[in-house]
Amino acid sequence: MIALIVAVIWFSTPRPALGEDMPGTGYIDFFGYANCVLLENEHARVILGEHGGRVLEYSWKGNNSIYLDPDHEGWIYDPEKPVIDPSGGRSDIGPEMVIPAHVDLWAGPWKAEIIGPRAARLTSVDDQATGTRLVREFRLDESSSHLAFTQTIHNISDAQTEWCHWGRTFALGRGICVIPLGDHLNRFPEKYLVYGPGPVMNYRPEDPNIRVRDGYLEIIDTPIEPMVAVDSYVGWFSYLMTNDLMFVKRFPTYPDRMYNDMAGFTIVMWYFKDLLCELEPIGPKERLAPGQSAAFTEDWWLLPYAFPQTRTNVDLEAVAAVVSDGTLVR
Repeated sequence: MIALIVAVIWFSTPRPALGEDMPGTGYIDFFGYANCVLLENEHARVILGEHGGRVLEYSWKGNNSIYLDPDHEGWIYDPEKPVIDPSGGRSDIGPEMVIPAHVDLWAGPWKAEIIGPRAARLTSVDDQATGTRLVREFRLDESSSHLAFTQTIHNISDAQTEWCHWGRTFALGRGICVIPLGDHLNRFPEKYLVYGPGPVMNYRPEDPNIRVRDGYLEIIDTPIEPMVAVDSYVGWFSYLMTNDLMFVKRFPTYPDRMYNDMAGFTIVMWYFKDLLCELEPIGPKERLAPGQSAAFTEDWWLLPYAFPQTRTNVDLEAVAAVVSDGTLVR
């Protein structure tokens, strides 16, 4: 009920006028929601929604990379009604299996503010179940598709918390994941594991759509089991989409710190049927005393890349070269 009251107050508040010092920003009605935040440059566009603090669009030259379920258009969380698992460019905190339920953080109302040129901040309500307030900042580059996304976990409780960052971006389905594995001693015998069927972590999976080749993990199509966990400290992965764009995420990794989800992975890819692939960088455990906070940054790019004519014949060196060249911060 508190979250609902906050939503009513915020959404009924007039938006501030934007001055000349806020280029590339604005407000837009999108996907059934009024007054979404818009960040844009000549070719890239980002639209941020306040319901769940989500990215509703991340596009390059009009091609949106984010999966939006049409049945979710305009959906607003109401604690008196059944909750859905909303689509879009989501994020969360974990560890997944032991963190208390926290629907206010991933589905409830957030406050959106434009804070600079092509920059915005989303702030959650205070979640009592986890003792957490989340703040998400987005900064779009002046000319490229580079989007810096930082989520900060604030401990607003009177006790220690031990959560971790969990990126959960729903990208368009049936893409190809390319993940560099690095040369460390991998915790998984096959360099990855899958969840399922049922409550099983399978470290000897057999799936024709998942393979390790030349130091990379490839998921070449929708796998048998949807959740694929990866142990990599290289700090990037790419997702080749059928609309001839490559979605790249770069993020920090910490080999000497604890990753506190059950299998201690740094990356998860979760395919749902042929509709979407959830791109999930995982952060390390953040042990926070009352009043402390911890931030984790994902850097995103959309880079032109022709989808391979044959899924089994991805040019891994070419992918790595495009990532290296295209994600240089100039």
